[in-house]
Amino acid sequence: MSRVSVTGSKRVMDEVIETIHELRLFDMTDYDGEWEGFQPGDPVEGAEDASEKLVTVRSLESLLDIDGDDFEGDPLRLDDADLADRLAAIRTEVNALDDRQDELESDLREVEESLNGVEPFVDLGIDLDLLQGYDNLTVIVGQGDRDEVRRTLVETDGVDQYQLFGDGETLAAFVAPADAAVSDALVSADFTQLEIPDTDADPEGYVADLRDQKESIEAELEDIEAELADLADEHAEFLLAAEERLTIDVQKREAPLSFATTRNAFVAEGWLPSEQYLDLAERLKDRVGDHVDVEELEQAEYEDGHAADHGTEEVAADGGHAEQPMSDGTPPVVQDNPGPVKPFESLVAVLNKPKYSELDPTIVFFLTFPVFFGFMIGDLGYGLIYMGIGYLMMRSLDSDIMRALGAVGLLSGFFTAVFGVLYGEFFGLHQLGYAIYPSGSAPMHKGLQPYYQEYALAWMMLSVVVGVLHLVAGRVLDFVNNLKHGVGEAFMESGSWILFTVSLWAWILSHTALSAKPDFLFTSFAQAGQTNPVTGATIESSEVVYSLGFNGFPAIDVFSVAGFAIDAVLLVVVASLALVIKAEGGIGLVESVTQGFGHVISYARIAAVLLAKAGMALAVNLLVFGAYLEGGEFHLIFFSDHAPAAENVVFSGLVNVDGGLAMVLGLLAGILVLVLGHMLVLVLGVTSAGLQAVRLEYVEFFGKFYEGGGRDYTPFGQERRYTADE
Repeated sequence: MSRVSVTGSKRVMDEVIETIHELRLFDMTDYDGEWEGFQPGDPVEGAEDASEKLVTVRSLESLLDIDGDDFEGDPLRLDDADLADRLAAIRTEVNALDDRQDELESDLREVEESLNGVEPFVDLGIDLDLLQGYDNLTVIVGQGDRDEVRRTLVETDGVDQYQLFGDGETLAAFVAPADAAVSDALVSADFTQLEIPDTDADPEGYVADLRDQKESIEAELEDIEAELADLADEHAEFLLAAEERLTIDVQKREAPLSFATTRNAFVAEGWLPSEQYLDLAERLKDRVGDHVDVEELEQAEYEDGHAADHGTEEVAADGGHAEQPMSDGTPPVVQDNPGPVKPFESLVAVLNKPKYSELDPTIVFFLTFPVFFGFMIGDLGYGLIYMGIGYLMMRSLDSDIMRALGAVGLLSGFFTAVFGVLYGEFFGLHQLGYAIYPSGSAPMHKGLQPYYQEYALAWMMLSVVVGVLHLVAGRVLDFVNNLKHGVGEAFMESGSWILFTVSLWAWILSHTALSAKPDFLFTSFAQAGQTNPVTGATIESSEVVYSLGFNGFPAIDVFSVAGFAIDAVLLVVVASLALVIKAEGGIGLVESVTQGFGHVISYARIAAVLLAKAGMALAVNLLVFGAYLEGGEFHLIFFSDHAPAAENVVFSGLVNVDGGLAMVLGLLAGILVLVLGHMLVLVLGVTSAGLQAVRLEYVEFFGKFYEGGGRDYTPFGQERRYTADE
């Protein structure tokens, strides 16, 4: 991006504004008032009138519920006089209908309130004129328990006589004398007092009259809504074109507010892509000639992860000068990611947009988040549903953010389905694996089956290894960002952390201090026949998940202290820790534990969520289909070709009940549990796997290198859609 200054005479300011508006390249900087001798410019005459008309147009669009996405007409060319006259006529007509609509809605509310108030009197069956106008009686109407009301009337002091009418919930109490304090007493009886309508009509007739009024008002409201819909159809294209035309007009007329001006000159400053600087300079020269001076003040090229400043030229105008930017001089950001990656920009923007001087982490987010999510859920059935929901969100929602989330859901669902095939699971059912793999066993297992429990430990170890790689990738990005300060400082700030994290975990996975280390670290990916360094025994094939030949890094002893061997890797850990403390200060010692060790361990949540979600799906299927344990594996009774031994049955299953009504009820209960259970797993997959994957990205990964705080590149101008070029 290049910071560019446009300096010229006020006589050509309107033409300059027109030109840069047409180009839509110049991201203008607001003048901050810091230059001596310069003042912010004044808006061009007519700006206030155009703003008022724009507010009117947008208000009319809101009242008429006009959506620009539905526009299918040809661009319009609007004349100023016709625009003003037609806008005034539409406003008069719409406002009249809107005012009448408000009046009718107010009348309708009053009628509905009256209806709600009088309907209980219909149940009472007493004419309304008989409930009021007495000199010697107190009449109270309300709703409550008849016996409680009677008890209260009997026990209330000052009540000489009373008569209670009404057999239902609505009751009328006639009490003598007239000044008896009955209302307060009835509060304790949970009696809700009703206001007696001020009318002589009988309740049924009064209700019928109110209902007629309500129907009449509703009919008139429907007519008004139809008229407003007709006006929307008639004037939608005009109003959309008027909004666009007035928006452009306001932009142009208020542009000088961003300029630095003197009595006779102005200075406009902003950013544009460096390769388009000449386009701006040439177009302005062609338009106004020597009356304007265009200068490229600096280039902020994104090189090696930092903004490279190439100097700031002096800006001169009308005898004044300024050697500093109009504001903070920060270039705007254009994120240029490929199509499939773009939706993930919305997830990055939740924290903040990357600064111009930072590497954009979106591509890494794109490469890791869906894989994390898919690995944790790993089910073909759930994956297909996630893909379907994501696709519907992309196609049917208007919000850009929601469509972007739909694209993220689609990709995450794809990886969920891929891992589901590798796990051989369809809604937690292993029948998929039996069907597509000749051996009947999928190449991957989640580790819930007793026979495959070693997989759970292997995934725990793999999660930690992934954590090391992910965090190191974040530190590498931080190293690149810090190169602007020099290689030495970048190494101290970032390289020391990379060295510490890698060496620490290399030491943890090495043949040293074995008494403190679990042996699955050295057996999960070993080769059968290798030695278990923890126990000294030969590693059996049943202990190995994948035969990669890794049974730990060998110890490289350098010397020993008090019988404790010190190896080369541990020396690297200590040396890199010293560099971290030197760079971070005393807090570096604490952060070495929380970040170098704790943040890596945090990635174990990947394996934990994997087991939790798989366990929930297994529990649902076990309850519905029943299961028995045989050969170290759970088998579903419903799909079994033979009756299991009674001692091996874990649960008989809701759908396996024999006999008449019990079988029908069991089948219905099984279907209900199956649907609701898997829906719960599906939802919790988003709230657990999704949120945990996002947390790993935002907290552990982004926290190593990302600050954010950039701003969008928003060039001055307006893309025309509803109006033709003037």
